[in-house]
Amino acid sequence: MTLTLPPPPHDGSRTGRHLVDAAAWPDVARLPRASALRTAVARRIVERSLARLPLRVRTPGRAPVLPGQPRAAAAPAPVLVLHDPAAFHRRIGADGLIGFGESYMAGEWDSDDLVGVLTVLALHVDELAPPALRRLRRAWNHRRPASDLNTPGGARRNVQRHYDLSNELFAAFLDPTLTYSSAVFDSLPADAGHLTAAQHRKIDRLLDLCGTGPGTSLLEIGTGWGELAVRAARRGARVRTVTLSREQRDLALRRVADAGVADRVRVELCDYRRIDGVHDAVVSVEMIEAVGAAYWPAYFGALRSLLAPGGRAALQAITMPHARMMHTARTHTWISKYVFPGGLIPSREALVRESGRAGLRIVQDSGYGDHYAETLRLWREGFLRESAAVTALGFDRTFRRMWEFYLAYSEAGFRSRYLDVRQLALAHTGPGPA
Repeated sequence: MTLTLPPPPHDGSRTGRHLVDAAAWPDVARLPRASALRTAVARRIVERSLARLPLRVRTPGRAPVLPGQPRAAAAPAPVLVLHDPAAFHRRIGADGLIGFGESYMAGEWDSDDLVGVLTVLALHVDELAPPALRRLRRAWNHRRPASDLNTPGGARRNVQRHYDLSNELFAAFLDPTLTYSSAVFDSLPADAGHLTAAQHRKIDRLLDLCGTGPGTSLLEIGTGWGELAVRAARRGARVRTVTLSREQRDLALRRVADAGVADRVRVELCDYRRIDGVHDAVVSVEMIEAVGAAYWPAYFGALRSLLAPGGRAALQAITMPHARMMHTARTHTWISKYVFPGGLIPSREALVRESGRAGLRIVQDSGYGDHYAETLRLWREGFLRESAAVTALGFDRTFRRMWEFYLAYSEAGFRSRYLDVRQLALAHTGPGPA
């Protein structure tokens, strides 16, 4: 007979350190169903795994678990503080890494160095479970919901869930350009005062990659809040930029008008699969991560058909190792559940394969992973600094912890080199596929 622990009442009172709105955050407000055996196994695996890593685990009232690997005296091990070990292990036992993130949202654990803890975990992600148990990882993984698939309707819903949260939210932690992608700094570590210049440097490199200048007909897939379109128009280009976010479209139109380039920039609500015409250059910045593997052929096919012979497309894309991408593609993750529904970060191999199948070849390729880590650090510090302003916008503490975890989790991915960001130039290879 298997004993299953029922969830506590769904009333918003079930949290480690603070109240959670059960209507807004049902899977955070209550603990998941989990058998006592499964929870005990998860606890055993987690405790043994964490004890081997260069971090400290502290539970109030208990002796601390010291790091299992030595660290330099100048770099003390980060501390993971468990406020509610029972809830922490139960969530992981039921939902794996989704439960790990939800436990943080619930306030059941904290850290004096959240990025440090997450970086250690990212560096050792393939060692967290003993080899004999790695075959059983699927028992802790969930399949991605079919509703997240990026059909034309699904893509609109997925974009709205993230980018239409609030323009004011993004303005609270981004620099004045409202650029929500990796900057390229002139030196590292970076300073917040240099972020705007670093975003312009990134944009300029992409415009140079696709040969944007006076008279260029430029298509941008993924408008953001309009900074790239404005900067291209100031070079003398004629810009058509498309987005699925109404919030972004509306603010981008105002920013284009304020910049005095409304006569050279069209901002449209349009799916990339419905764009027509041929353009001298195409640019798309960190858009492919939201496309989904099922639609990569459509995305690269659109790039090729929309690009005039002799023209170039410039992409900025986050990448991950191919084996990890294949595993993630089948898995519902904390990021896909709470932050980017329907998204999948590609590998470099996938970019080469999918672009080649569409009749494009990569002619330039540069990486800037360290720069993304610094960009994310500055965003995270800005977000925490503006916590009161975010609260005033109506975002509760659970949301703020979710967003902090997302920014720290992403930064850790780049710090550990688990993630990279590439700037690519693509050109026609010749006749496209039949």
